[in-house]
Amino acid sequence: MTSGMDAGAVALRELAVNGLRNGDVMQAEQYFARLLQVDPNHLEALQFLASRHLVRGDAVRALAMLITASQLEPHNPGILHQLGTVQMAVGDLPGAVDSLRRCVAMEHGMFVARLRLGMALEQLGDMQGAVLAYFGAVNTAQAHGRWMSDDTTAPGLQDAVKHAISVIEAGRRQTFDAVLEPLRQRYGRSELARVEQCLAMYLDEQPASLPDPRQRPKFLYFPGIPSQPYYPTSRFPWQADLEAATDVIREELLAVLAENQPLLPFLGDQSAEELKGHLRSSGQQPAAWDGYFFYRHGERFDENCARCPRTSALLDTIPLVRIRDHAPETLFSVLRPGTHILPHRGVTNTRLVTHLPLIVPKDCAINVGGEIHEWQEGRCVTFDDTFEHEAWNRSDTTRVVMILDSWNPDLTEAERAAVTDLVEAIGDFNRASEVPVPGA
Repeated sequence: MTSGMDAGAVALRELAVNGLRNGDVMQAEQYFARLLQVDPNHLEALQFLASRHLVRGDAVRALAMLITASQLEPHNPGILHQLGTVQMAVGDLPGAVDSLRRCVAMEHGMFVARLRLGMALEQLGDMQGAVLAYFGAVNTAQAHGRWMSDDTTAPGLQDAVKHAISVIEAGRRQTFDAVLEPLRQRYGRSELARVEQCLAMYLDEQPASLPDPRQRPKFLYFPGIPSQPYYPTSRFPWQADLEAATDVIREELLAVLAENQPLLPFLGDQSAEELKGHLRSSGQQPAAWDGYFFYRHGERFDENCARCPRTSALLDTIPLVRIRDHAPETLFSVLRPGTHILPHRGVTNTRLVTHLPLIVPKDCAINVGGEIHEWQEGRCVTFDDTFEHEAWNRSDTTRVVMILDSWNPDLTEAERAAVTDLVEAIGDFNRASEVPVPGA
């Protein structure tokens, strides 16, 4: 049975909430104040009254109430956000940074808290931290359709968001310029002219003018190199050795399949509903695209490499792209019967994708930029996956190709070095700001 005091508290809260529903803030404040007399630890009353004290300029009283609230619920991100805001108002910037960091660590999607964290860091003179916090705030907000324009930004935040964007633009340019400067000194600026243009496009400082409308990288476009869906084998002298080793590689693949070695879903752990946008089945079996990885995102799968020693040794001789946390990506790509990989695009034209077909039943093909190629066992095919492409296995047996990525042969040594350093720096920057890294 509810005690008299509890019943009174419930009634006072209801009167306060009714005031808010009716737009009567004074009534709400009056009843929340009475509620706090009855229950000094009532979180809702503490937070509401703190907000009212702050509006009236009494940040000290607001702070006292929010300290009490945070002590009662130290893991409440809403309270921490409000506390950080009031700490900024009273000039306790280190305290504000601590509260806001704890807030966004608990609730990643609170982009206004991230914005305020950037403001506090900037006022403390930590510009690198401010840039990262602002970048995380803007990207998180825009992922939710906010802060795309004035129309999608609350009026009270418009100036702060515009300021954050200007700080981001300057900070990212400074960060990536610092990465390229040693290479400018080493190779000369003229050797990196296309890299400079690539970076300017990535930073939206100039538009990306792609020569072929079928091509649209998801991450990084490198200008000034030919745009073509497929590349001839003659551009890659190492492919002759790869093709010559087809039987050896297939033998190790068959052992993997016979032993039922674990395969990973190429698209990661997704629900059947999520996969509908990526895979489709034309048969009775569900669509499935799996991989037996030797490398993924630059990480070596030691056990898989040890189980296929001759394949692994051969891969070590090939000039694969090697970018920390990004590349190489090499695997046995296993496409189950009836599976159709729906049209999609890759991340950058600085690297190309090669398939070595190992098991190819009838009615299997890949379509890159509208040009269909039917795999032939033991014959490499190399393509630029920034062109829209799709693949299918319309047979009733499994198709397997080995996939690996190599540098676009139209990049110079200096450009490859610059792209490597630049992509690693972009990845580091994005991770530090808790922004998803394209292609990673």
